[in-house]
Amino acid sequence: MQSLAMIENWPVPNAAAAVVRADGTVVGAHGPTAHRFPLASVTKPLAAYAVLVAYEEGAVELDEAAGPDGSTIRHLLAHTSGLAFDEDRVMAAPGTRRIYSNTGFEVLADHVAKATDIPFGEYLRQAVLEPLGMAATTLDGSAAKDGVSIVDDLVRFAAELQAPRLLDPRTVLEAMTVVHPGLTGILPGYGHQRPNDWGLGFEIRDGKTPHWTGGSSSPRTFGHFGQSGTFLWVDPDAGAACVALTDRDFGPWAVEAWPPFTDAVLAELRSGGTTRA
Repeated sequence: MQSLAMIENWPVPNAAAAVVRADGTVVGAHGPTAHRFPLASVTKPLAAYAVLVAYEEGAVELDEAAGPDGSTIRHLLAHTSGLAFDEDRVMAAPGTRRIYSNTGFEVLADHVAKATDIPFGEYLRQAVLEPLGMAATTLDGSAAKDGVSIVDDLVRFAAELQAPRLLDPRTVLEAMTVVHPGLTGILPGYGHQRPNDWGLGFEIRDGKTPHWTGGSSSPRTFGHFGQSGTFLWVDPDAGAACVALTDRDFGPWAVEAWPPFTDAVLAELRSGGTTRA
């Protein structure tokens, strides 16, 4: 895909990107796809998927108590537990505000680790990474932000999101459905969003503006971006997903570069582009 070569113009030391279909076919890739990059918050979708595996295994229930008083696993996954962004402080009653929270994912990981009697990083490896063949992906630290991976691994995860094998497709559909519709909140780097829609660990695009995906991205697009200059989106209407990893922190450069990149990728997908750039 020629559109992927646009990453060469990004003001970053290193970048790699790929597009993958639901059947695992990589329709385009560019850059060092085996280079390990810090994921920052792109760690969260991986962590959320492991939590959903724990749910299907019966280790936890989505509506069991976890986190602040009145909060559940569902609240923690959807950033509606009331916990602050990066500290153990309650700022709102559960279910009343969308407060994006690293702390919430760390509390979630601790809860699952206790329920399974397995350290969360190891549980993620056993439940998600190893079955998908993501051998170069690791989590040593916070389940909110300390993952490290490569594009070649994340395309496997992106294919799983489109055609689940590890989870019941109904569970994945629930994860991509808005939890507590209508809540407003801050989308980091993009300001206040009305509404600020999220599923279970995945941000849902809907009609958000401004946004890190493209103007032509469907409202059903879901995924996550990270402050290390990384993103993963799945656009069900396009029948494809895109992963881009860099080693420059998110900032104005990304706000400017990412949407036209996504729009170019989607345009090429619509035109049938499938060559390796």
